[in-house]
This record gives sequence, C-alpha cells and structure tokens, in this order.
Amino acid sequence: MDWIVLIVAGFFETFFAFSLGKANEATGRLAVYWYVAFVLNLAISMVLLVKATQTLPIGTAYAVWTGIGAVGTVLFGIFVFNEPLSFFRVFFLITLILSIVGLKLFSS
Repeated sequence: MDWIVLIVAGFFETFFAFSLGKANEATGRLAVYWYVAFVLNLAISMVLLVKATQTLPIGTAYAVWTGIGAVGTVLFGIFVFNEPLSFFRVFFLITLILSIVGLKLFSS
C-alpha cells in the first residue's frame, strides 16, 4: 500500500511542476489560480511522501518520488509546453524509468 501512496505522491509532484509551468505562462488572476494549484499539489505530494516514508526506506522512497516527478515533468514539457523531443532526451528518460523500476524491484 505504501508503494501506491508513494506513486501517487510522485504524480502530485508532477502536477505541482506542471502548475508552476502554467503559472509562469499565465497572467493576472489565472496566474494566481495556477500558483494556488502549485501550493496545493506540493502540499499533497509532501504529505503523501511523509506517509510513504513511515515504512519505506527514505533513500529509495525519495529517489522513486523524484524520479516519477522528473519523468512526468519531462513528458508534460514535451507534450504540453512544446519542449524539444530528441533521441537523447528519450534515451535518458528511459534509463531514468528503468532506474526507478530497479529501485522498486531491489528494495527490501
């Protein structure tokens, strides 16, 4: 169950990075809404990370949490914010995903 909590926390990390990106693009009241979304997603992500680390090793949990956030943020960057897609970005994204899976598989 704690692995599921950790994965959800990683998704919320992705959402807070996405919200920050949208807030930087927006102006006026819309920017404020995106900054509020950023803070809420950040808080939810942190609370879930704390919950997951009550039973999971902190080093593994933190690496998986940041890895999920990094992968999700790169994907949002490519598909939402029109960041460039290149062979090496995809290659290193795949190695990051494999590293996250490896940490999960070989964690006690």
